[in-house]
Amino acid sequence: SWVGLSVIHLGDRDVPNALIFIDKYTQIPRFLNPLVKFLQDLPELCDDDRVGSYVMEQFGSPEKLKMSVLADYFKHGFDGSGDDGGSCIDGRLTSSWNWTSRLAKKSYYHAFMLSGFQGFDGDFR
Repeated sequence: SWVGLSVIHLGDRDVPNALIFIDKYTQIPRFLNPLVKFLQDLPELCDDDRVGSYVMEQFGSPEKLKMSVLADYFKHGFDGSGDDGGSCIDGRLTSSWNWTSRLAKKSYYHAFMLSGFQGFDGDFR
């Protein structure tokens, strides 16, 4: 079931004006870019026999790994679990940041590491 507020609003204690609201959106690439890079690079990563073998043994196929990551992110990254009664965008961003902080506990964490992933708050080359 949905957790959090059902409306988007401005002018509360977390988002006192539109500039802060817009600034919150600038955080989104910090967690989405590394995620998208991993998903885009997965087929090429699996061309390596050792990595491909690992992915097949652990997940069944690169596509199943990709779907596992996406399903988990969309289940938890926008669930509103970060909501503290403040703004909607703040709660959703916190939910996504919470998801990134739990990556090391996910079954696919080692696949991220094999891809060269170094974190969600750094260089996105």
